[in-house]
Amino acid sequence: MSKRRDDIGAGIGEEAAETPNVLSPIVGISREDVLSAIGSIVGGAARQPFTFMQHIGSFGRNVVDIVAGEDKFAPQPKDRRFVDQAWQKSPVYRRLMQGWLAFQTEVHGFIRSLDLDPIEHGRAMLVADIMIDAVAPTNTLVGNPSAVKLALDTGGSSLVQGFRNAIDDLRNNHGMPSQVDKTPFKVGGNLATTEGAVVYRTEMLELLQYTPKTDTVHAMPLLFVPPQINKYYVLDLTPEKSMSQYLVRQGYRVFVVSWRNPGPEHRDWGLADYVSALVDVIGVVCSITDSKKLNISGGCSGGITTATLLSHLAAKGDDRVNSVTFWVCVLDPRMEDSDVGVLVTKRGIEMARKRSAKKGVLAGSDLSRVFAWLRPNDLIWNYVVNNYLHGQKPPAFDVLFWNNDSTNLTAGLHSDYLSLYETQPFANPGKEEILGQPIDLGKVAIDAFIVGGVTDHITPWKACYRTTKMLGGKKEFVLSNSGHIQAILNPPGNPKAKYFVNDKLPDTADEWAAGASEVMGSWWERWASWLGERSGETIPTPKKLGNRKYKPMDPAPGTYVLG
Repeated sequence: MSKRRDDIGAGIGEEAAETPNVLSPIVGISREDVLSAIGSIVGGAARQPFTFMQHIGSFGRNVVDIVAGEDKFAPQPKDRRFVDQAWQKSPVYRRLMQGWLAFQTEVHGFIRSLDLDPIEHGRAMLVADIMIDAVAPTNTLVGNPSAVKLALDTGGSSLVQGFRNAIDDLRNNHGMPSQVDKTPFKVGGNLATTEGAVVYRTEMLELLQYTPKTDTVHAMPLLFVPPQINKYYVLDLTPEKSMSQYLVRQGYRVFVVSWRNPGPEHRDWGLADYVSALVDVIGVVCSITDSKKLNISGGCSGGITTATLLSHLAAKGDDRVNSVTFWVCVLDPRMEDSDVGVLVTKRGIEMARKRSAKKGVLAGSDLSRVFAWLRPNDLIWNYVVNNYLHGQKPPAFDVLFWNNDSTNLTAGLHSDYLSLYETQPFANPGKEEILGQPIDLGKVAIDAFIVGGVTDHITPWKACYRTTKMLGGKKEFVLSNSGHIQAILNPPGNPKAKYFVNDKLPDTADEWAAGASEVMGSWWERWASWLGERSGETIPTPKKLGNRKYKPMDPAPGTYVLG
């Protein structure tokens, strides 16, 4: 059921604004650029001492007023750090909160007063916010009323358990607070359970084919290309959230690539190698299904690889791909897409490239650490309070388990992704080559289904929308009412699921949103219908997986996903 269009565009904007955008950790930020941002603040204080002293004086006057009982500051309504009633009812805690808010206000005011260019200003403000949040009273035992009360109620046992949790994270989680209780989950046990088998294996990947569950199937198969920085089973999480199971039950012949978690010995694998491997995979899928064409779907960094593959195939005159689906994938990243885009510099990119080249890989743990520090309140301090001050286990949540089951990125692929960020070849046709062919998505004249998430903080939806202007075929853009992962995990039956559509694709995302309609339900259903129109006739379901040349090997989820 569609909803009226009035104010939908404004609503989309408001929801997106509530989730701060951050930069992909593939690009990341360097220590040097962070120190440069700190230097801008310190240098500003040295150049403008009178202004600096004015803000110190203002802070002092505010503290005097706060001690006298005058409430001059209030936290943001959605700031969960100050929801405990003690922050309002206790004179001590109320003043402590007010003092921290006064400090935050004066730091922001001082940075705004500095004579910095817009990029330097953005860097200084972002780094300042990270430091301000680090000294929030809620991050300490004495400054956190809920932690104090819990310690008293438990006779101190919560603090003992919190200390044990901290020691365990130091030993087993690279010193970062754990985000998930991993004990209830097992890949191949209660995660990644869709029935199937490995039908093709190379040193780089395994190809899984899922067992059909209907009497007839669409003749044309579907191939999933997942991100290289995460494991494929985001598409097959739990049975209730599994996109793979849903499609199998809808009569689709589903294949998925499971990338190997590379080590330093695979340092030279670059984008061209991954694209070349996918060309071979297409041949395998077409051979097994006896189909001349297939549909392909790629997400996040896997979508970047898919786009490069499609450009290569188009340049070669290879028409075996019939349609493409991109989910939460940005092909034309821009600095203004992200609050922390201002932190990215050529020097920082080169330092990131050198660090991964030295190690041979960009370690999954390093990716996770960069990502966490770009959203410290949600991904660090929240767990410091829960795990250490409250002495509790982190939640047992399947999405968080998958998110923490990280993989490495080869130095070669990392360098190539950084180069794509620098040169923007998808937005500048012909500027770069892959496997001897120019990258030009305008020559990819196949139908495309493109999915973004309203509150996506990794691949902002307005950046995803720009893909509609790059491809040469017919396009459809769907905006899911959720974030990066939840935009994918959006099965039918979820009462909160909804998405936005617009029959027109105007020049800008804002124009698209202004004319969009709201649809209650899951975008999976719309996509399945779209895919069905592009998957050929229905045929009797083959009795076996694979074929004579590509015989079934290990059962799904395969072996590479366990590494």
